[in-house]
Amino acid sequence: MAEANAPACRLTEITAGYFIAEAALPELGAKASDDDSPSIGQVGSYVTVGAGSGKVLCQVTATRMASETSTDQVSITLLPIGEISRHNVFSRGVGQYPLLGSEVTLASVEALANVFDASGQDNLNFGRLSQYTDLNMFANPNLLFSRHIAILGQSGVGKSWAVTSLIQRTLANLPKAHMVLLDLHGEYVWRGPDGKMQSAFPADTVRYIDARNLEIPYWLLTYRELVDLLVDANDPNASLHISYLQETLLRLRRKANEDLGINRLSVDSPVYFSLDELYESCREMNEQQFDFGRRNGPLFGVFNDFLLRFQSMLNDSRYDFLLKPKVRTQSRDLEGLMRDFIGLGEPKRQVTVIDLSAVPNDVRPTATAQIARLTFEFNYWNPARREFPLLLVCEEAHQYIPSESTSARQFGSSREMERIAKEGRKYGVCLCVVTQRPTELSETVLSQCGTFICLRTTNPKDQDYIRRLMPQGEQGLADTLATLRRGEALGVGDAITLPARFRIYPPNPPPARSDVPIAEAWRNGPDDLDVGDIVQRWWQQRR
Repeated sequence: MAEANAPACRLTEITAGYFIAEAALPELGAKASDDDSPSIGQVGSYVTVGAGSGKVLCQVTATRMASETSTDQVSITLLPIGEISRHNVFSRGVGQYPLLGSEVTLASVEALANVFDASGQDNLNFGRLSQYTDLNMFANPNLLFSRHIAILGQSGVGKSWAVTSLIQRTLANLPKAHMVLLDLHGEYVWRGPDGKMQSAFPADTVRYIDARNLEIPYWLLTYRELVDLLVDANDPNASLHISYLQETLLRLRRKANEDLGINRLSVDSPVYFSLDELYESCREMNEQQFDFGRRNGPLFGVFNDFLLRFQSMLNDSRYDFLLKPKVRTQSRDLEGLMRDFIGLGEPKRQVTVIDLSAVPNDVRPTATAQIARLTFEFNYWNPARREFPLLLVCEEAHQYIPSESTSARQFGSSREMERIAKEGRKYGVCLCVVTQRPTELSETVLSQCGTFICLRTTNPKDQDYIRRLMPQGEQGLADTLATLRRGEALGVGDAITLPARFRIYPPNPPPARSDVPIAEAWRNGPDDLDVGDIVQRWWQQRR
């Protein structure tokens, strides 16, 4: 590998995790070329140190004066990243360390191109290095998707841009990709001022589904999910409710599907049963008496609170998508649901955008739990799972995959997402979680992510949390999180050759703007509103 000669800069300290070098102050401006690439003294620049027959590639993470009394010697902290063999082959990690006094030289753009521009037939190019603008940022899609992705950053720094750009470039490069995107704010498919639907993705690649019309019917719920939904764990009779539900649910599933000829129906089988019959069965047991009312049945009065909770949900319009299906009313409807869900309906589409923006916050965990479970179960039972991997993109993931320490944790949605995080790779089910509060997201999900795309984060707690998530040896790079610009990210992990700061390619078209134009609204906004209509929308849960 040819590198430009740089003035003497030598190692004065070597540890397993970092190196210290010293150089004269005037020498810090040394550059490998006359372009806009950084100099040897700039934080973020890349340098090489001779070690045996090869070289160790390092990144500059800090510079400081060598001592309080010295004004011309500078100390440079280097993060060792990998090795470059004498045949110019790069590999992550360091096996042979350099010696004290080894010379440190600035890596040229040409040298770094051999490392970063690892473009192949499948590799995704979704940005350019911030300090080396001639170099592309590539990611290996096999490692990027199969080992799960986390896109982290505070509100307004470009997470939706990152998601849109990544999906657009994936579709362009891998035209048979299959994705399900949970859109919580209507940013990816939306209705424009002219009333027409607009999309951040090509029209022939996307299917839009309003979550309220999706109809993931109650009969797809497993026994445990029905218990979570219907039974109050704090009810003193909860154990009796759970036991009776198990027996009754199995009986109703078998009764309704005798014509299917299924020999192994279980309490969890995704087949139709009558919710009204379940309610009536519980009511009858609650009112059961013998000897003309002189002796109460064994469960008399036990279901009083249970039936009130059950009836309350049946009367709550927010749960209609789950408890009152109008289309999917028999077991044979499952095939059509799954075809629409994963993009195999007519016409076929690569991306299914499920709009959850009109679904109330307290119902979203129930909806997302079912979406996650259907995604996993489909490929779990799919013999061609290796040829048909699925990606589930979870926007605002902290809202429905909360950490165990969060009081709002909903076990249904967290449990299903955590199963994908832990087991999905084996069945071709991939996860991309997007959040502005990583400290509130499930620790299990984040710990299973292999690649992190981190945008600007200024909250100290979130910074520390992201630092702990990063691979050992690359945690010092988290110090740059607060200085990232809008649309700029720090990429680390399995799918990225080197940890790097890069600018995400602007998506074309971009997602819908979520920022409210406050100045314009307060200058030219309406003088009055139809408050009555707003109240009606609130009452009817209609946006």
